[in-house]
Amino acid sequence: MRTQHQSKRELDKIDRNILRLLQADGRLSFTELGEKVGLSTTPCTERVRRLEREGIIMGYHARLNPQQLKASLLVFVEISLDYKSGDTFDDFRRAVLKLPHVLECHLVSGDFDYLVKARISEMASYRKLLGDILLKLPHVRESKSYIVMEEVKESLNLPVPD
Repeated sequence: MRTQHQSKRELDKIDRNILRLLQADGRLSFTELGEKVGLSTTPCTERVRRLEREGIIMGYHARLNPQQLKASLLVFVEISLDYKSGDTFDDFRRAVLKLPHVLECHLVSGDFDYLVKARISEMASYRKLLGDILLKLPHVRESKSYIVMEEVKESLNLPVPD
């Protein structure tokens, strides 16, 4: 049985070029995109729609400037839970999904359970995020935080193989 995120067929060279171009600029018109990959507008549109239907293209987003939105402080927080069971993870997951400052949250292997990425305005906001929000999530035992001093690279672009 095929899941939403499995493609029906292999991606050809044109599909891969479409993916690369749309990752770089999701606002390209179908006409512009078609010209760049050697297709007319209609077949280009059909390919993009197929890539969307197959779940390869998951969406289009505007990239916002965190400094302009008072979210310039980037933090990563390791979270350890007090015990490990399906209900514990479910409770934590449901609670963290409601937090707007949390950009990413990953269940990980290793010395802690979750890695959280959040953006906030300043150190005072960090104290509130940690003490009043993250440490009060269900089943949280302890945390370890990392304040980002310099953002060297941040990208959502995936390498598209040749």
